[in-house]
Amino acid sequence: MINDPFVIIKHPLVTEKGSRLQEENNTYPFKVDPRANKIEIAGAVETIYNVKVKAVRTSWLPGKPRRAKQKYVMTPQWKKAYVTLHEGHVIELM
Repeated sequence: MINDPFVIIKHPLVTEKGSRLQEENNTYPFKVDPRANKIEIAGAVETIYNVKVKAVRTSWLPGKPRRAKQKYVMTPQWKKAYVTLHEGHVIELM
């Protein structure tokens, strides 16, 4: 169990898809700690941004092969969370 909300939420993901989700569904993507579960993620977002979380969806993104000089290495896998907020709540990222 992770107690610090700033360890659970690494940073928000600012992408075109994330912007579209914010406008249409009031959903925000975050890069999160791989050990965190949905309940911990919801609590961390509520604590950091003072909003009410409606739902959390998580997904794992696999590492990809990259070239480093003369050999291939794998980038690390990471965890993404899509956090949906209740009506009337907004996170100001920019």
